[in-house]
Amino acid sequence: MTTADQWITQLALEPHPEGGLFRQTMKSEETVTTPDGRTRAQYTSIHFLVRSGEPSRLHQLQSDEMWYYHTGFPLDVHMIHPESGHHEILTLGPNPANGEVLQGVVPKGIIFGAEVREPEQFALVSCVVVPGFDFADFELLKRDELITNYPEHRELIGRLT
Repeated sequence: MTTADQWITQLALEPHPEGGLFRQTMKSEETVTTPDGRTRAQYTSIHFLVRSGEPSRLHQLQSDEMWYYHTGFPLDVHMIHPESGHHEILTLGPNPANGEVLQGVVPKGIIFGAEVREPEQFALVSCVVVPGFDFADFELLKRDELITNYPEHRELIGRLT
């Protein structure tokens, strides 16, 4: 199995502000105008590597994000629904018998982050954002505010902020 460090080198991954490492691999030349007047690429795609102990921190996007598992260990994508506070986990991985899926979607506006459960391991995924990702739409969320709004998820928020 290729190691995390080998993938990082081979794919020329760099640190992402939310945690993990990434490289944008595709960006549509065509653009769309969102209902609130923003101009965005029709889609963007990245390779994204997350190591245990280095999670993707809780954040929100203003576009849907599709996730595709490639290799490594299962990746838990934690989603908190802002209105209800409901928490669900999308587990990306190679074993459907364990409830893992090869692909899934995080709808726009959902609070989410991701982690590898297995110590000293990693997951390599790709993420496609439609309309395309723009850092202007990216918001890392603050631990204190999240705990105030979702105290029932204090432990999760502590791990992913």
